[in-house]
Amino acid sequence: MKKIAVFASGNGSNFQVLLDAVTKGDFQAEVSLLVCDRPGAFVIERAENAAVPLFVFNPKEFKDKAEYESQILSRLKQKNVEWIILAGYMRLIGTTLLQAYEGKIVNIHPSLLPAFPGKDAVGQALEAGVKETGVTVHYVDAGMDTGEVIAQEAVEIIPGETRESLQAKIQKVEHRLYPAVVKTLLNGEKEVTSI
Repeated sequence: MKKIAVFASGNGSNFQVLLDAVTKGDFQAEVSLLVCDRPGAFVIERAENAAVPLFVFNPKEFKDKAEYESQILSRLKQKNVEWIILAGYMRLIGTTLLQAYEGKIVNIHPSLLPAFPGKDAVGQALEAGVKETGVTVHYVDAGMDTGEVIAQEAVEIIPGETRESLQAKIQKVEHRLYPAVVKTLLNGEKEVTSI
């Protein structure tokens, strides 16, 4: 059974969806660790409720990224984690983790990359006046949302779309697509099949 760590910074809805998929047996994995960079984030409560081990830290308490990533890496090694799954983790991954987990770090982003990378992709799409945006699952590299795309799905933006309505449509796609992609990767398959 593959051991995964989920990194999240906020509400943790994608963390919950992945956890639920594992619990239901949709794919064989163990969520061995939640890494969170925001003490007080709701995702921590989700992890505690599911008895998932936690590493919660405040980046400001470390001298640099390498220092806190070294702490994270030691926790990952203790748990024999094979894959890192980013689920709303709002920090760029640094060299320490990129080198240790090359080709084994995955992220989900609420746009059709390369369009609208970085923060507030939903707001960026609305401001640009485009007719569609979407969801991208991609490998993580040293850039911001620049890694190789694994899967994408478009989401239509209708006239009068609000940030809230568009966010809800995107999350619906995320919650279906992400578990399917993670399952595919853990099984060593190339084609993404839905759960």
